[in-house]
Amino acid sequence: MTESYVPLLFLLGLGGAFALVSVGTSLIVGPKRYNRAKMEAYECGIQPTPHASGGGRVPIKYYLTAMLFIIFDIESVFLYPFAVAFNQLGLFALVEMILFIVTVFVAYAYVWRRGGLEWD
Repeated sequence: MTESYVPLLFLLGLGGAFALVSVGTSLIVGPKRYNRAKMEAYECGIQPTPHASGGGRVPIKYYLTAMLFIIFDIESVFLYPFAVAFNQLGLFALVEMILFIVTVFVAYAYVWRRGGLEWD
């Protein structure tokens, strides 16, 4: 039983070694020219401030965009099991998946019409 895990452990070790060697090589080979501008946080060309503009409040648009991304991302995850087992599921599953995609498209169209995808 344990010999079935040997390839997996080898792959995990190889991936970890690659990550460590890559980071170590960049530290050794990379240029070391530090200045004040490089040590500051980068915020799209805007000077960083300790507080958010507007008294510390974050616009709701950030949260709405994040929630929309999560909703559509999770819905797209449901397509993977269907794609894997497409040959075994038959016509019923195809109809169900078409209904699911139509439902996702209706939600997307609603958000689009309401201006939820516009960033002003």
